[in-house]
Amino acid sequence: MADEQKQLLEQIERLLESGDMPALGTLLSSQRSSDIAEIVELVDNEQRRVIFEVMDGPISAEVLEKVDEATRSELFDLLKDKELSSLLLHLDPDDAADVLSELPDEKRVALLDKMPPAESAQIKKLMGYVEDSAGGIMDPIVISVPEDATIAEAVNKIRAAEIDEDFYSVYVVNKTGRFLGDVRVRLLLTRPESTKIGELIDPDTIYVHVDTDQEEVRNIFSKNDLIVVPVLDRNQKLVGRITADRVIEVAEEEAAEDLYTMAGTDPDELDTFSAFHAARVRMTWLLPCLIGTLITAVVLMCFHNIFDFENISFIYTAAIFFVPMIAAISGNAGLQTSTIVVSGLATGHLAALKLSQVFSRETRIALLVALSCAFIGGTICAVFLFVSKNHADTERALSILRLVFAFGTAMFSAIMVATTLGLFLPFFFRRIGIDPAISSGPLVTTANDSISVAIYMSLTLLLAS
Repeated sequence: MADEQKQLLEQIERLLESGDMPALGTLLSSQRSSDIAEIVELVDNEQRRVIFEVMDGPISAEVLEKVDEATRSELFDLLKDKELSSLLLHLDPDDAADVLSELPDEKRVALLDKMPPAESAQIKKLMGYVEDSAGGIMDPIVISVPEDATIAEAVNKIRAAEIDEDFYSVYVVNKTGRFLGDVRVRLLLTRPESTKIGELIDPDTIYVHVDTDQEEVRNIFSKNDLIVVPVLDRNQKLVGRITADRVIEVAEEEAAEDLYTMAGTDPDELDTFSAFHAARVRMTWLLPCLIGTLITAVVLMCFHNIFDFENISFIYTAAIFFVPMIAAISGNAGLQTSTIVVSGLATGHLAALKLSQVFSRETRIALLVALSCAFIGGTICAVFLFVSKNHADTERALSILRLVFAFGTAMFSAIMVATTLGLFLPFFFRRIGIDPAISSGPLVTTANDSISVAIYMSLTLLLAS
């Protein structure tokens, strides 16, 4: 925490202890809502209750929207329904819809019923869109004018509009409400007032539809350096807009979700402060991994029975020493490939969208990595076994050489298989509608371990026995 935040926290705590509510209200009114939100996340529920009592409604609403989900969950229980519905009215409809989506259905309906019908209907409409779509993140408040309006009429409409957000263009629609394009505000200021808006329309206006995925929206903003983009329904009618600040939030959400998925957990564990809740979420991922490692153990046990004949158990014993090396190196090689592909898919880079191009590049890289690891690993294996054993027995020395060859071959094969999985699985998961980031998670890496160990032990049995 920055020094300024520490000082603010100390000031707030002193005022809370002294009970000087007027001074506390004055202090909070001079602070940014984002700074207050960080403080609210640190104090206990009793102090949160007092803080919300002394803050003005608009500031309280912004703080409620900016705190993390776990803190907001506790505030839902702390604040009365009447207070919550009042705070939600101070938020933009899209932000209010996001907050309400975290509540149980019954409480959500109760809060919506307490709101004025117009605001409630607007929020309900937003909540009807898929949460991660353009419709789910858009702001429904837009300024639009008919194509036959003059600049003077457009300016008058802007003056009369009740809109708190900044805007950079005016959207133009035809008589049926279909979107035609936009007109930049600067043109309204530099052209004669009698000019028809239809003459100034930018025909190449970039737009998205309500069902466009929010990740694609983010990529559109990034590639075209946009500040705002209009949102259209299936009939090409203007229904809202998405601004750059909202896209930044989306980018943070998507990045966090990918990180959680790759780590083998889920953003749901941050819904509350409960350690049991977080442990349950993590165990839903770890239990399948536990089963995966059990499969690896079963593979080794099966090979133990196969090796246990004609006095070649020595080969099995020596081979088992290097199982962790095979599993770790092949798993990490596959993880590197899947991470590169997942990142490319997330950012929309064309190279990642073309499987053939990615395959060509990653195959060459995998061959070089596999050959290098096979040579280095085989050398380590040879040095370790020859130094640790007395090899006056020529037959035993030949067995070790065969084992070293088997190890190098297995290392090469395991890396190539793991890299292939790391390359194809993200595309496969994306094709069937699953987050590609799961291909870099512990479930897939555990499967890689089992496969690489099976390859290693099979080649050892084939080449070294």
